[in-house]
Amino acid sequence: MRLPLGVLLMAAAALAGPLPRQGPEVPFQFKHHDNKEMLDLLQQVHKRCPGITRVYNLSETSVRGVPLSVIEFSTHPGLHKLREPEFKYIANMHGNEVLGRELLLKLAHYLCEQYLSGDQSIQKLVNLTRIHLMPSMNPDGWQLATETGAKDYLTGRTNNRSVDLNRNFPDLDRIMFSNEEHHIEHNNHLLKQLDRLTEPMQPETMAVMKMIMSTPFVLSANMHGGDLVANYPYDASRSGSMSEYTTSPDDQTFKHLALAYSENHATMSNPKRSGCGYDGYNFGKQKGITNGAAWYSVQGGMQDFNYLSSNDFEITLELGCDKYPKAEELEKEWENNKDALLHYIWQAHIGVKGVVRDAKTRRPISNAFIHVRNLTDGCEKNCEINHDITSVHGGDYWRLLTPGVYEITASAEGYEPVTQQAAVTLTPESEAQKLDFWLGQPEFDEPEYDSAAALYSRQADLPDALDNRMDKLRKRWFFGFYPHPAPI
Repeated sequence: MRLPLGVLLMAAAALAGPLPRQGPEVPFQFKHHDNKEMLDLLQQVHKRCPGITRVYNLSETSVRGVPLSVIEFSTHPGLHKLREPEFKYIANMHGNEVLGRELLLKLAHYLCEQYLSGDQSIQKLVNLTRIHLMPSMNPDGWQLATETGAKDYLTGRTNNRSVDLNRNFPDLDRIMFSNEEHHIEHNNHLLKQLDRLTEPMQPETMAVMKMIMSTPFVLSANMHGGDLVANYPYDASRSGSMSEYTTSPDDQTFKHLALAYSENHATMSNPKRSGCGYDGYNFGKQKGITNGAAWYSVQGGMQDFNYLSSNDFEITLELGCDKYPKAEELEKEWENNKDALLHYIWQAHIGVKGVVRDAKTRRPISNAFIHVRNLTDGCEKNCEINHDITSVHGGDYWRLLTPGVYEITASAEGYEPVTQQAAVTLTPESEAQKLDFWLGQPEFDEPEYDSAAALYSRQADLPDALDNRMDKLRKRWFFGFYPHPAPI
């Protein structure tokens, strides 16, 4: 007999022993928390829910030395659990766009209190997902925007060195488009092909890059302000045009992800609401979503960097017309966004997941490639989804997919590839379908050659090598070896 999930979780908790004693209830006030108050609140939430949270700082501070802090929710804080997807929200990348910062502080408070109160949906979400919330990537910009009255549309947008952090990530779109032009079917895990930086890497950018490369994120979103729309890849246009719909291989899945937020937001997808900006355009007329490059092209953005450097699917959330809303409006904005924030985290569980193992030794295989072919509705053209993801250190993988029939192939250097077919369904608030792979070694000696796996299977080594790699690229930039962007 299959036991209910709740019974299994209670049994697991009993085996693990008692949870750390919870702290006093944390009062929450809807206000603009300053940098100290923000960090204090994260610690208070952790003390309130020590058994399911951890507060940690990224490897670098802001330019002015403010810690870049993250609060994690998990039944095993600090540890990656086999087959459990990792999710992240990052806010306040532009310092004067502050709503996401306050929403994530409230979300941390809400997850803790609802978990303790016995909310079964929240308990299930936290039990099945490792969630990382980073309220501010740019605390220095927030400080400047706040000190100057939060009235100017641009003041505080950049970091303390006047660098726009959402233009400061390595431009992997350039590499990917060059691969396309040369008929090289490779557009994932592209950091190995990075040959130069177009400007110095900022500490806030480097900190988040290390976070991305060291944690096997499956899904994420970064939060902005100035409009009301869910924006999905690609952000950069193929032709270099200022505005041009630029599809990714996962265009269908990204549309689903963007709609998962917009349609659960109180007003984002409403075609009759007021628009934002100088022209007052209402993205609600297109269900509250847009392709990034179709809106305007961005090079060096964090959204596309996630998709092209790792297994992470990321969208950008523009949360409102007002970049710095009044404090009295924050509670209403929480109510507008609460359901969408939670529903979007659940999207880390769509598609399939599993473990890739050696059929003989039963050991996990990391850096195995997972390739997908869409067979839905008898697909006859453009069936290949030419964006592979890889298994991580425990051999586990996650492949986000919308409902349909797929042919999924796992391959690794030194093994025979294995293909399985999966009929993917979508059940709300449920785990992804499990699809494990057992790979065997060939029975004969194959000639040696440089395969795609050999060239690009070293992604797991990147976190340790990232400092040295970026240091060399910084020196090239500083000494003028690459003073201007140029094609590969």
